[in-house]
Amino acid sequence: MQMNEVKDELLSSDIRQLGRLLGDAIRSHLGDPAFERIEHVRQLALRFRRDNDQAARAQLSDALQALSQEETTQLIRAFSYFSLLANIAEDQHHIRRTRAHLIAGSPPRQGSLVHAVANVFDADKADALESFFEDAFISPVFTAHPTEVQRKSIQNCQLAIARLLNERDRVQMTPEEVAQNEEALGRGIVTLWHTRLLRSSKLSVMDEVENGLSFYDHTILRELPQLYASLESMLAQRDARWEDAELPNFMKVGSWIGGDRDGNPFVTADILRQTLQRQADKALGFYLDELRKLASQLSLAQKLNGCSEALTALAERSADHSPHRADEPYRRALHGVRARLEAARFSLTGKGKAVEGVQAYAASSDLLADLDVVHQSLVSTGLRALARGRLRQLRRAVRVFGFSLAPVDLRQNSDVHERVVAELFAGAQPDLAYLDLDEEQRIALLLGELASPRLLVSPYATYSEETTSELAIFGAVREAHARYGRESVTNCIISKAASVSDLLEVALLLKEVGLLRQDKLEVDVNIIPLFETIDDLRAGPAIMARAFGLPFYRGLLASRADQQEVMLGYSDSNKDGGFLTSGWELYKAEIELVEVFREHQIKLRLFHGRGGSVGRGGGPSYEAILAQPAGAVQGQIRLTEQGEVITAKYANPEVGRRNLEVLVAATIQSTLLPQAQLQPGVSAGAGHLAAMEELSGTALNAYRELVYGTEGFEQYFWESTVIAEIAALNIGSRPASRKKSTSIEDLRAIPWVLSWAQCRLMLPGWFGFGSAVQAYLAAHPADGQQVLRSMYQDWPFFSSLLSNMDMVLAKSDIAIAGKYAELVKDEALREAIFSRIRTEYAATLDALKLITGQEELQQANPLMQRSIRNRFPYIDPLNHVQVELLQRFREGKQDDAARTGIHLSINGIAAGLRNSG
Repeated sequence: MQMNEVKDELLSSDIRQLGRLLGDAIRSHLGDPAFERIEHVRQLALRFRRDNDQAARAQLSDALQALSQEETTQLIRAFSYFSLLANIAEDQHHIRRTRAHLIAGSPPRQGSLVHAVANVFDADKADALESFFEDAFISPVFTAHPTEVQRKSIQNCQLAIARLLNERDRVQMTPEEVAQNEEALGRGIVTLWHTRLLRSSKLSVMDEVENGLSFYDHTILRELPQLYASLESMLAQRDARWEDAELPNFMKVGSWIGGDRDGNPFVTADILRQTLQRQADKALGFYLDELRKLASQLSLAQKLNGCSEALTALAERSADHSPHRADEPYRRALHGVRARLEAARFSLTGKGKAVEGVQAYAASSDLLADLDVVHQSLVSTGLRALARGRLRQLRRAVRVFGFSLAPVDLRQNSDVHERVVAELFAGAQPDLAYLDLDEEQRIALLLGELASPRLLVSPYATYSEETTSELAIFGAVREAHARYGRESVTNCIISKAASVSDLLEVALLLKEVGLLRQDKLEVDVNIIPLFETIDDLRAGPAIMARAFGLPFYRGLLASRADQQEVMLGYSDSNKDGGFLTSGWELYKAEIELVEVFREHQIKLRLFHGRGGSVGRGGGPSYEAILAQPAGAVQGQIRLTEQGEVITAKYANPEVGRRNLEVLVAATIQSTLLPQAQLQPGVSAGAGHLAAMEELSGTALNAYRELVYGTEGFEQYFWESTVIAEIAALNIGSRPASRKKSTSIEDLRAIPWVLSWAQCRLMLPGWFGFGSAVQAYLAAHPADGQQVLRSMYQDWPFFSSLLSNMDMVLAKSDIAIAGKYAELVKDEALREAIFSRIRTEYAATLDALKLITGQEELQQANPLMQRSIRNRFPYIDPLNHVQVELLQRFREGKQDDAARTGIHLSINGIAAGLRNSG
């Protein structure tokens, strides 16, 4: 047995046990015949997937077609739950192997904080760390895009099972305890089996808020402060200068949930208020729990050790006059702190109860000041060790989360801002048709109005519902700043930004509600353009250069520390131009933005709008950050965490901590120890850049010709995928399309990618690459292959692109995709389009293997190969069943049971693939 097989035996054992317990639950609930039917399908799927047994494939097809609707639903549920259990086992195995690696004292793994810090010290760059942390800002941002198909109840069941597996790994159990653990696992799986996979109603925005907050309970509130503490200890062990240092707040988790209005009419001013109130309650509730636990621990008697004068004063201000604690100043002080925090919670959220005679904390800084008094007293009296436990974590939590928990970003489409501004101008000056003005005229008008002290909004005027709603939500931001602090809402993002006037329109709306003061050139939020399409990415650097040349806009940036954030859209640029061109245009835009910002002496922060799938910019975060062009990171980065990826990364505390570490480690590496990157004008890389430009041009033409230039492609897409059924699934508050149409242009990138993933084609993650490589090799017969291989070996950007595409292709299955193609009614259309896709798929596989030199997909990633080997025999039957159900449904058998079966299959396939949307 090879070493990897030995290491993976525990995983196989876990999967077998969880599968056996699931089988027991199924047999108990449905009876032996149902269990044997499901087991028969499972064995056929295993034979076909692992042995390529064509006889098994034929038998599998016959078995699935013979199922009744009820039997089909039972099978879908069984295989879906197994995928969920396999996810739990894989996550636990990753934790197990990481812990074993650390316990054995092995060299730190790439991507870990230990590895990054060691590299910095080994490279003699330790002196740069202090300035790095002073300027750094790293922020994963949670979004509620509709690719998260799991219910929160299902997630809770999974967490309970994961805790039991984790307990078994960490505790040496007696035989009785082993039996109790297995019995508890059985109960957990029975509970999971009897818990609905599907939501019975569509999610509201506040449902999405609650789902997002659950990850703070599981992971963020505890693991992020612990990350800070671990990093501080790590630095102190290497350099005495860090012994008592407390790092600045360089990492925060942000959120779009409750503030993202782009295409979501359900996000309103009231929803923003409710969101911020729930976030505040989550933060303050956590602090109150921690204060109670801390007070129970700090039972220190004053006569035995004493305390500082400041701590004595804090204790004296407390209303705790119990004679039992008269000689326990820390407990009395913390009682007073807790009372003031209870009062603050009631004042901010209405939760809890009013505390009579107690002054509520006005801001989190006041709470932190009192906690600092406790900290300093312990240190000054020789009890430093006690200051480094729960108190240390709580102080960091208050510094990071404040009273608002997480900054909520606003986002809206530039077209909406444009219409609102036009209506305001028309109300103030009826003969002015703003929408008829060209760009330069708009800039001049907006600058003139921004410099004026007057307001366009009149309390006596009646505005459209859209304008009223937009003004209301900006007004709610001003309220939030007064109530929770300016950190509660810090960013205003402009979707589909395509001009300087798009930036100035938002500035004008901020001025109307008092968030921008023209007399002082101050603005209270960051104005952030989101460049999404290929054309917008190409125009973005010039747009920013023009904005920086405007004295008014430059003055606003001075009030924001001369820093400008720019968001880059991976999803829409991919849907617009395809995988290869999207990646290349994003890379080029970053290079040009770095240069523009350098010329104008403005600090750049890039916000990467990445999805879970490669077709939406997904893939490993560590490699993606290291592959950024030189100067694009510089200690500052934000990136979205979307859909089912949030669950995969942050539901389990240890996995969540690991993912937070990866972001910090990659940012440190990329900033202080950047890899060699190709730059325009540098002779060594000029050939690679030219080759990439050539590849991108061919790939763009191939992609756009198929998606936007082929007659009938829209029909093919809607008939060969589950897009119509996804639109009806209760997986998000936002509609699947921006308009009431079936056009691909109006379809959101998220359901576009999720639909291709469901049919196992994954087209947005690879289409066009094969044609591009074929054309390049034909044009460069002498050295083309050598150039491409050199690009793969020497250029992190190109290597990362191919690595992500490799993963996508490994999860795709052209044979299964062919079954979905058969759903297209027009046989000529079906053959014309699918034959092109099949040809491009084969060309892409050949091109990838030629460039990388690997003989099979994911050859360099045995962990992914193992995952595919373990889970795909359970995903493949779900695809076959889904096709059968779609065919029945579209032939008229449209009862609730058929609809439920289709939705269950979507859920199961998404759970199995993990990063599909």
